[in-house]
Amino acid sequence: MSFLRATLLTLALALPAHAVTLGDDGLYDEPWIRETFMDLREDLAEANAEGKRLLILIEQRGCIYCTKMHEEVFSDPAIAQLITDNYFVIQINMFGDIPVTDFDGTELPEKEMVNRWSAMFTPTMIFLPEEVGEGLTAAQASVATMPGAFGKGTTTALLEWVRDHGYESGENFQKYVQEKTAAPN
Repeated sequence: MSFLRATLLTLALALPAHAVTLGDDGLYDEPWIRETFMDLREDLAEANAEGKRLLILIEQRGCIYCTKMHEEVFSDPAIAQLITDNYFVIQINMFGDIPVTDFDGTELPEKEMVNRWSAMFTPTMIFLPEEVGEGLTAAQASVATMPGAFGKGTTTALLEWVRDHGYESGENFQKYVQEKTAAPN
C-alpha cells in the first residue's frame, strides 16, 4: 500500500461516523429532529400517534455544550437509535423568533417561550408525558428536564428512564444512574 493510500485510510478512520452539521440558524441538524409548526399540542398528538415521547431540545448558536452533545453523545449510534426509536424531538432556538404555541394555548416567539419556561442553559432537554393536563405549560407538565451537557452514560440512562416511565415509580433518577452504572454489562 502506498504512503498516500495509508495516510488517507488513517484519516478516514479518524473521522467520526456521524457527521454533525449546522443549519443556517447555527443550530445542529440531526436526522431525528422534526420540522413542525411548533404547536406543542399538535406535536404531542403526532408523537403519541407514532408511539413516541415528545422531547423539546433547547439550543443556541455557538453553544459549546450543544457542540459537545452533538459531537460526543448524540453521535453515538446506540444513543442516536434510542432517540430515533423512542422520541419525537423538536428543537427550539433559545434566541429565536419562530412562534411556539404552548400546551395552554399561549403563543410566543421561541426566545420568550424559553424565558417563560425558565430555561437558562443550553442544551436543555424537556421530556413530556403522553398526556398534558388542561392549562399547563411545557415546563409544568414535564416529567424530566435535563439542563446542560452530560456524558453518554447519563444521557442514555435518562432517555431509558423517561422511556420506561421511571419517574412514575418514584425512583430517583440519580439512584437509577448509580445502579445502572454499578451493574455489570
